[in-house]
Amino acid sequence: MLATIIHGERDIRIEERPEPVVIDAGDAVVRVVAACVCGSDLWPYRGVRETHAPHPIGHEFIGVVDSVGEGVSTLSVGDFVISPFTSSDGTCSSCQHGMQSTCDHLAFFGGNDTNGQPLPGAQGEFVRVPYADGTLVVVPSPVDERLIPSFLALSDVMSTGHHAAVCAGVGPDTTVVVVGDGAVGLSGVLAARRLGATRIIAMSRHPQRQALAREFGATDIVEERGREAGKKIRELLGGVLADSVIEAVGTKESMEQAIASVRPGGRLGYVGVPAGGAQLPIQVLFDRNITVSGGMAPARAYIPELLEDVLSGAIDPGRVFDLELPLSEVAEAYAAMDERRAIKVLLRP
Repeated sequence: MLATIIHGERDIRIEERPEPVVIDAGDAVVRVVAACVCGSDLWPYRGVRETHAPHPIGHEFIGVVDSVGEGVSTLSVGDFVISPFTSSDGTCSSCQHGMQSTCDHLAFFGGNDTNGQPLPGAQGEFVRVPYADGTLVVVPSPVDERLIPSFLALSDVMSTGHHAAVCAGVGPDTTVVVVGDGAVGLSGVLAARRLGATRIIAMSRHPQRQALAREFGATDIVEERGREAGKKIRELLGGVLADSVIEAVGTKESMEQAIASVRPGGRLGYVGVPAGGAQLPIQVLFDRNITVSGGMAPARAYIPELLEDVLSGAIDPGRVFDLELPLSEVAEAYAAMDERRAIKVLLRP
């Protein structure tokens, strides 16, 4: 099969790799219908995180079940499924508490499962999924092809944006600032609107992203940064800062901006993958009674409820995909996102 392999900084290749097969009783092999490039994939692509040896990459995909192990009880060959970006057994304490992203058997696609067996990356033609019953979510038939982008968005970015909004305490009548205008930040805007926020301020300097943010529910756009951004937010909110702030980037600068945007007693939800020295100033948080919550989203916990809204037409998170390419052009997909020519790229094997 064809699979995407990262060899080093800005070195993405499409290569032939063995097609995966069922190894353990709980496995499923999924034929990928659509995959995509994530903003977090850009960290190794840019060399921020070193690639020590060539390996498969990609963690977001949807597809059709091709085969299952004898221990799989909730899935059948031919089911159309959404995969979260990590595997989870569905039975451990973390999973039972809705925190599948800290599962005892957590594994990342493109790495190894907990038995040490390699897992294909999602940016390929087939993926082996361990603990398939606890990981995969079935989309009811018949599957509407027009919803493919939105189903794919649930695998990571929409679930992650929703997690940020939940952690930030977004609810009816809250005011929200979203730091980051990538796919996760834009999904955070959509999630904030879905949860009932009355004022949503998106921080962006990119006209195309600003436009989508407004369509997703942003009431205001702030282009300023640093202290000037704080002044602008106060101006928009009648002299105060936001009740809730979503941090969706993961850098030192984005975290500083997020903390500077939240009112005393407010909440900050962070989901940006940490890079570039991001840290929390405990004294500032203590002095201002700011609650900080977040981390790697338990996408498996959120996908079922978000899927209902996609199927009903209440939300359309797939609009974050503004470029679609064949898997064979995956190197261009990475370049387009790296150069901010695309918000998020959908790949078709």
